[in-house]
Amino acid sequence: MQISYFHTSEAVPPVRPPSEGGPDAAVVIDVLRATTTIAWSLRNGAEAIEAFADLAALEAAAAAWPATQRLRAGERGGQRVEGYDLGNSPLAVTADRVAGKRIFMSTTNGTRSLAAVRAVPLLVTACLPNRTAVARRLIERHCEQVWIVGSGWEGDYSLEDSLAAGAVVSAAIELAVAPHAEVGCGNDEMLAALALWQQWRHDTETCLRAASHGQRLMGLGNHDPDFACCAAVDSLEIVPLQAEPGVLRAS
Repeated sequence: MQISYFHTSEAVPPVRPPSEGGPDAAVVIDVLRATTTIAWSLRNGAEAIEAFADLAALEAAAAAWPATQRLRAGERGGQRVEGYDLGNSPLAVTADRVAGKRIFMSTTNGTRSLAAVRAVPLLVTACLPNRTAVARRLIERHCEQVWIVGSGWEGDYSLEDSLAAGAVVSAAIELAVAPHAEVGCGNDEMLAALALWQQWRHDTETCLRAASHGQRLMGLGNHDPDFACCAAVDSLEIVPLQAEPGVLRAS
């Protein structure tokens, strides 16, 4: 298995079929906080997450869904979109709020990364809480070419997404049984992310807080519970999986 890392959706090459050298799996990461929120939403019983890069498209799709079975989750600039049911906090998606409902979600960065690799045959999302579960799924599916896509911040590099990318690859290396599942880094960005994980693996919350987006969240208010949740390594077994274009379900 060769795993490559791309810092943002803008850095992702055009997706080709696996038969033409393209990836057979993609992993989207937005640690603070979209993919952490997605994982916890599905863990707490949400029917599905439908992701949108554009708020107008989200509104149109949500309007076609029964009002009692939908929630709109919108975040821009780290804050909840005015009038929406949810923002982008993994602490807000409690079972009593989300169970049985479809969440129509759009965030500043993470949903753009999902759109960039929507055509890849196997598409999952990862965060620090489910990094080993995701690595195990990639190995079980015998994936050969994997792209991990960070979300960054408005096109710029993000430290926390690279940390989680390294965490996923580290778990895959530990789980792999050669020669059938040997794991290698496909580009220098992946090697750098693995080194970052080795540096911060025992103090993930400090890394998240040191990152520029962590600093941005702290400037917006008290997000201590969110930081603790997003930094909790291997606290979830759920793997959000694209079941149809743009729709993620628990697997």
